[in-house]
Amino acid sequence: MKSSQFNDHKREFICRSALMLSDFIWLNIALGLSFFTVVLFLGDLNTFMPMIQIDVRILSHVILTTLCVLWFSVRLRHYAQKKPFWSELKETLRTIIIFSIFDLALVAFSKWHFSRYVWAYCWVYAIILVPLFREVTKHVLDKMGYWKKRTVILGAGKNAHDAYYALQSEEASGFKIDAFCDVDSELTELEGCPVLRDPEQLLTQFNSYSTQFVIACDFDEKEKFENWLRFLAKYKCRNVTIIPSLRGFPLYGTSMSFIFSHEVLLLQVHNNLAKHSSRVIKRTFDIVCTLGILAVASPLFLYLWYKVSRDGGPAIYAHSRIGRRGKAFNCYKFRSMVMNSQEVLEELLENDSEAREEWDKDFKLKDDPRITPIGRFIRKTSLDELPQLFNVLKGEMSLVGPRPVIQEELERYSDDVDYYLMVKPGMTGLWQVSGRNDVDYTTRVYFDSWYVKNWSLWNDIVILFKTVSVVLFRKGAY
Repeated sequence: MKSSQFNDHKREFICRSALMLSDFIWLNIALGLSFFTVVLFLGDLNTFMPMIQIDVRILSHVILTTLCVLWFSVRLRHYAQKKPFWSELKETLRTIIIFSIFDLALVAFSKWHFSRYVWAYCWVYAIILVPLFREVTKHVLDKMGYWKKRTVILGAGKNAHDAYYALQSEEASGFKIDAFCDVDSELTELEGCPVLRDPEQLLTQFNSYSTQFVIACDFDEKEKFENWLRFLAKYKCRNVTIIPSLRGFPLYGTSMSFIFSHEVLLLQVHNNLAKHSSRVIKRTFDIVCTLGILAVASPLFLYLWYKVSRDGGPAIYAHSRIGRRGKAFNCYKFRSMVMNSQEVLEELLENDSEAREEWDKDFKLKDDPRITPIGRFIRKTSLDELPQLFNVLKGEMSLVGPRPVIQEELERYSDDVDYYLMVKPGMTGLWQVSGRNDVDYTTRVYFDSWYVKNWSLWNDIVILFKTVSVVLFRKGAY
């Protein structure tokens, strides 16, 4: 047991030290790169900063970056806790930006000669390099067998099943699922992992010190939940994570508190999109980003316009979609189908029962005979949706939101239709970056509802970044 605890301490020490060292090194390399960039592109560094003050600048930066690493360690616990990638990235970027402002204030209120170029390049490099090489360090640690920790999920029901998929989807969280344990389960295996029924066998097979135990019980299993807590406390288990069943709850930004001496948990749920300020921020973000995309993509836009219109038909068509509050609008797309597409579809559905079944299921066809050669390309790359940027500028759509649907599809949303009607449809969204056409309609509705309930500007930014990956690798598009 002592040997196991020693090895566990050693593994944790190596992980923390490697991550701290990585952040410290790249925060300071960023300053060196800023000097190099100024010399390379702008000329002699002495023009912007006297050579005699460079040593002082380096010393102040080392002190500032040391404080930054300590903040990551003590306040945010980035090196002790394994957090989901996007949550940790948000905290990391916010912290770096705050320290860049401290750096700016430090230089501004001192008598040093100040180079705005050095300051700007330094912190831009830091924003890029620190998160990048932190992930590289984690990958190396994982390859060396130090990063992921043996994990047992306590429970084998629906919540445990969902917890397994959630934990496996985040490699950075460091969970290596070895087994499930449930005294009432009749299963012997779940998701390729054994299901243990004897708690004593659990502690015999897994060291209680070096193993993470995840309690994943549903609301109707209160007694089982309490028994697990009592059992783990008795054997002084060091790592216990609780995953309550909170399906349907808005989770992003939810704050937690409790009443002293009572077992009452208070969860304050925030409806972010109900705030006027949030809607203004989202609209401003849409306009600024859309104008930027149009400026960059205008040559591509004109090229596609020419290629699509070569068959004599219009390059862009408008199709009625349902927007916010149930208001219909014309959704623009590059035409990807032949001119007589409706007749072709009706004939196909009348003569092909398999195609009829596929169409009735999702209103889509994987091998659609109506699609033109250029249309197949722009659909695969999602470039057919480029004209929707004008819908965004008109205020009918958003860059990120639920997928725009036709009137007939609303009934498939059932009770969740209210969530869809609360926001503007998006050019991209959670569905598009989570499997797209490879997921069923029920899951699609779930993604749209989750997005509305958990909206934040950061989530929009994450989805936009994920969209780039989906478009490049053409995942789930047809």
